[in-house]
Amino acid sequence: MTALLSIRGVEAAYGAIVALKGVDLEVNQGEIVTLIGSNGAGKSTLMMTIFGNPRARRGSIAFDGRDITALPTHEIARLRIAQSPEGRRIFPRMTVYENLQMGAELDGAAHFREDLERMLAIFPRLKERLHQRGGTMSGGEQQMLAIARALMARPRLLLLDEPSLGLAPLIAKQIFAVVADLNRREGMTVFLVEQNAYHALKLAHRGYVMVTGQITMSGTGAELLANPDVKAAYLEGGAH
Repeated sequence: MTALLSIRGVEAAYGAIVALKGVDLEVNQGEIVTLIGSNGAGKSTLMMTIFGNPRARRGSIAFDGRDITALPTHEIARLRIAQSPEGRRIFPRMTVYENLQMGAELDGAAHFREDLERMLAIFPRLKERLHQRGGTMSGGEQQMLAIARALMARPRLLLLDEPSLGLAPLIAKQIFAVVADLNRREGMTVFLVEQNAYHALKLAHRGYVMVTGQITMSGTGAELLANPDVKAAYLEGGAH
């Protein structure tokens, strides 16, 4: 398998606080890989470091064989890496349609009409809300919009940061089903940071466990689901 994203010995810090302490991780073409860990473990920091904010102090990040460690964020996005960040961060005053236009800008909007139709087929709820302001929608609808906006850029790698955060279990399940479908039908490569370890590991081909800025365990999704340490730390009561 070819590593599409390769992270080697990455350290990152906020001032004096070291958030990542020599992280090694890779995501192969066509895989769903998840990173699980408790709150404050450094998962979201790793996501943001891939995009150059904060910058890696040590180590390297490569995408499709190219070193992107020192590239500016907008150039990283141009390589067709798209992110749906934690907390959704849609443009609340813009309509659903305008939000999706913003996602397509990187692609020069060349395929806008075709991609818009595709997003509305994947997320039928957004079709009903197309001319509604993003900020007036439910949390689940906003999460659908955040993912759809990222997909409008036709990414080769989709980074999803806490997609189920704050969502009702049923809506979270729908979101995970969409991700599984994108991977199965289109071969979409996905790197997923998620606190709901049970759903994330059920979905992922492989997973990593992060504890205080370090990778402490890795394996297939099934291996980690069955691991007694993972069960005790992350899965008690998590299977819903």
